Amino acid sequence: MWDFAIDGRGALLHPDQVQWDRKILVPFAPETALSGIGDMSFFSATWYRRHVTIPELKPGQRLILHFGAVDYSAKVWVNGVEVCLHEGGYTPFSVEITSVLRTEDTQEIIVRAEDDPADLEKPRGKQDWKLEPHSIWYPRTTGIWQTVWMEVVPQVHIESVRWTSSLERWEIGLGVHVKGTLPAGSSLAVRMQTGDQMLVQDTYAFVGGSLGEGSVSGAELYRSISLSDPGIDDFRNDLLWSPNKPTIIDVEMILLDAAGATLDAVNSYTALRAITIQGDRFILNGRPLPLHLVLDQGYWEGSGQTAPNDDAFVRDILLVKALGFNGVRKHQKIEDPVFYIGPTILAYWCGRRCLVPTATPNVQWNG
Repeated sequence: MWDFAIDGRGALLHPDQVQWDRKILVPFAPETALSGIGDMSFFSATWYRRHVTIPELKPGQRLILHFGAVDYSAKVWVNGVEVCLHEGGYTPFSVEITSVLRTEDTQEIIVRAEDDPADLEKPRGKQDWKLEPHSIWYPRTTGIWQTVWMEVVPQVHIESVRWTSSLERWEIGLGVHVKGTLPAGSSLAVRMQTGDQMLVQDTYAFVGGSLGEGSVSGAELYRSISLSDPGIDDFRNDLLWSPNKPTIIDVEMILLDAAGATLDAVNSYTALRAITIQGDRFILNGRPLPLHLVLDQGYWEGSGQTAPNDDAFVRDILLVKALGFNGVRKHQKIEDPVFYIGPTILAYWCGRRCLVPTATPNVQWNG
C-alpha cells in the first residue's frame, strides 16, 4: 500500500504541493478495481509515496531501486532528492539510491507519473483515448503498473548477462558486463547444468584494456563455451530447446578477485536452440515448426494490464498448452521483469512445470 493522490490537470510539480488523501495497492493502476481506486475518469498525473525500511548495508554495498513499468513518464524522489526521470510506459528502469539514503530507520520514496490521456502521439499499446473503451481498444493505464522492488548489490557486481547459442558449433556464447572497478587478475567461474547433468564447469579470466596492469571500470567478458560433442547418440536432441521439450540450462556464475575471493555471485539460465526463417517457414533447430500461436492482449479482469498474481500468469500458460497452442504473441506490451527473474520465473513455468502432464485448467467458459 502506497499513499496516493490524483492530479487531474497535471499542475502539481513538486511533492510539497501534494495532498495525500488516499491509499493505492501497487502495482495495480488506479483505473483497476484491485488497486483500491477504480477511477476510470480522465486525469493527467498521479502521485505515489511510501516509507520503507531497508536492510543494513555492509561497507561498499549499493542499493538499487527498480521499476517494472510506469505509464507514461516518471519522476522519482528519494528522501526529497530527485534521482530519476524516465519516459516510456512499457519499459523497466532502475536507479542507484545509495548516496541519498538517510541514517534514520525509514526512507521516503515519491513517484510522479504523468500520462496525458489525450496524447495520441506517444506509444500507448491498446489503451483507449475515449472515456469508455470502444471497438478494439481497452481501458487506460496510468502510473505504476508493474512491480517496484529494491536490490542490494556489492560495489563490484555483475550488472547484465547476455546469452547466444550456435548449433553449428555446438556452443553457447556468454557476454557479461561488470559494474564498478574490477581488480586486476579477476575471473568468472561458470557452472552450467541441466537437471543433474553437468555440462560446463570452468573459469574465464578478464583480459583486455588496462586490466592486466591494474583495475578497470565497467569490465566486460565475452566467451564462446563449447559443449561436449555428443557423438551419434540422442544426447544432442535431449539438450535442445523446443516447445515440446523446453530444456533449460541452469547457470551459476561467481565473480572472483585475483586471490579467489568472491566479489559477486548470480544465478542465470539459458537454452540451446537455433531459429531461422526459410521463405514462409519457421525453422527451429534445423527443422520446420508449424506455428500455432494465440494472440495475448495481456489484460486481466479487475487488474488491467497487470497480472493479479503469479498463479494467474501460470494459469494462462497452462491453458494455452492445454488448448493445443505452441506459442504466444504478446500484443503491444512487455510483461513484468519480475516474472523472468523472480522466485517464480516465467522460464521455470515454461521450461519445467509445463513439462508435467496436467488436466485442462478449471475454466468457466463465458462465450
